[in-house]
Amino acid sequence: MMSVVQNVLRWLLLPVLCFCTALAPAWQQVRENAGEPAREFRAVWVATVFNLDWPTAAGLSATQQKAQLLGILNRAVQLKLNAIILQVRPNGDALYKSSLEPWSAWLSGPGVNPGYDPLAFAITEAHRRGLELHAWFNPFRATVSGKPVGPGHIARRHPELIKRAGGTTLLNPSVAASQQHVLRVILDVVRRYDIDGVHLDDYFYPYPPHHNISDGRTPAQRRAAIDSFVSRLYSSVKAAKPWVRVGISPFGIWQPGYPSGVPAGVNAYEHLACDARKWLAKGWVDYLAPQLYWRIDSPQSFPALLRWWSSINPRRPVWPGIATARILSSEDRTRPASEIGRQIDMARQLARQSSGQLFWSWNSIGSNRGGIQAHLAARYRGFALPPAMPWCGSARPAAPIAQAVDIPGRGIAVSWTSADASARKWVIQVRRSGQWSTLCILPGAQRRVTLPASMFVSADRIAVRPISACGNSGIPAVLAR
Repeated sequence: MMSVVQNVLRWLLLPVLCFCTALAPAWQQVRENAGEPAREFRAVWVATVFNLDWPTAAGLSATQQKAQLLGILNRAVQLKLNAIILQVRPNGDALYKSSLEPWSAWLSGPGVNPGYDPLAFAITEAHRRGLELHAWFNPFRATVSGKPVGPGHIARRHPELIKRAGGTTLLNPSVAASQQHVLRVILDVVRRYDIDGVHLDDYFYPYPPHHNISDGRTPAQRRAAIDSFVSRLYSSVKAAKPWVRVGISPFGIWQPGYPSGVPAGVNAYEHLACDARKWLAKGWVDYLAPQLYWRIDSPQSFPALLRWWSSINPRRPVWPGIATARILSSEDRTRPASEIGRQIDMARQLARQSSGQLFWSWNSIGSNRGGIQAHLAARYRGFALPPAMPWCGSARPAAPIAQAVDIPGRGIAVSWTSADASARKWVIQVRRSGQWSTLCILPGAQRRVTLPASMFVSADRIAVRPISACGNSGIPAVLAR
């Protein structure tokens, strides 16, 4: 038997029948408000490097790649996640059509056109399902493990910019030409694609023991260069599209001993030139997602670290990176999936600005490692919108004009019109026994949906609520029986 969530997907993706003029509306618009939708950032990283999450192997056909990605998106909706962090530039390459960098080897081979635009496809299909799509860039990594790269790769065109760090090479992060190239690449995506966010991981300078590349810079000079890069990235993205969220996921400990008593084998501040505390304090990110991959009761205490990061800037959210990949893993053979559930609970309790979690990574969730999906389902009982970011823009969309009609054998068809073009999303809500809940989240271009009648049992209100690009909640149209 199909689950309720599967029914939602089925009905959302079916074309809506035209309204029959012989049918009288079963619902009438009334002058009322509706309860605000639940808010929480629920994201998962989908890594493409080494084919970790998607596609599962290089050289799959376009049909196979698309099918795999649709499977991820459909399951993400079923689990009531609301954002995909898709790695679109693993190592100086592109999982999208680019004139600046070659096609990624992780798709169809180095420099080989896969026959479609994966990023454009991912955005369209994610938005159709009410999911945000954040484009994840590795800024300075150039090549990995001797993997071939395509024609026109930056390592081929400008070998003078390349530094070796073990089996990896990278663009020299402190050189102006390297930074300018990376900024140009990211802004090209921001301008040409309808992404919801720009996301950077923790690779600036390389991890030990290869952090001392021969670039002639002191640790302080390296930090200053990376600080400048992060600041320029944030201001450039906001100048192009203010609503695009900028997030960074640094190593989970700023420096050993911060907070007091927390040890670390890596000093991100000294080794990686990563002063994420400054970036958060200065407001150079819209959110910070430190990789808090340790257990609650470990020396690198999950709650202690989350409290410390969250204390830096109450005006910017800190959403922890949580390691579902470490469930019953070689890194932590006895870690149960229940540890992840406890960390979600704790993250909600400690949230100072808004609640959110990012999960590393899709493979562990999609394969239901250790039974993790049940722990997510127990906590994600209803759909939630990502939190608003009013500092990116304060406008609120106007109320639409809506109607709903019962269609025998089909369900309830809801349609609406709006003269306000600022809505990026629509939230369909329903009230039962005085309590409002979210049925689905739809893209801004959509103006109608048919939902199964089973979703409206005991319901006396339907609301169609517009949401701005910055996540601000607009005035809803409320329908009553």
